[in-house]
Amino acid sequence: MNGAGASGDAIAPLDPLDPLDRRIINALQRGLPLVPRPYAAAAAALGITEAMLLARLRALLDAGVLTRFGPLYQVERAGGRFVLCACHAPAARLEAVIAAINAHPEVAHHYARTHHLNLWFVLAVARPEQVAPVLARIAAAAGVEVLPFPKEREFFVNLYLPA
Repeated sequence: MNGAGASGDAIAPLDPLDPLDRRIINALQRGLPLVPRPYAAAAAALGITEAMLLARLRALLDAGVLTRFGPLYQVERAGGRFVLCACHAPAARLEAVIAAINAHPEVAHHYARTHHLNLWFVLAVARPEQVAPVLARIAAAAGVEVLPFPKEREFFVNLYLPA
């Protein structure tokens, strides 16, 4: 990704993970500051401009280095529900099944795995009674049986993956 940010910052071609990208990923895993301009504050802490930070994040997403960047909500505190779900997607249809599942806004993210249940995803709904009908719609759209694995208890792991 080459070009110039709003402030004229040039963007160098993106290496898989150059030192600045690593610093950005490591810093932002800990969260953004709760201030009126969180990206500007995070950029200042990194010694770069807000435009550079935003351009780097976009480049990391576009390159697939990051698959998602955004907040994680505790939907249960608002009365909603998270459910881990799994299905078997035949290899010949894997991409189509992924596309059908990801087309639903209730799907937070998915993971492909080497197992009979080779596609896992997290469902997030505003109300617990929405789980069954949303899963039925997803199963029909994807053409697969979807198995829900409701959370029995929560483990807070404070996951941090140094880049």
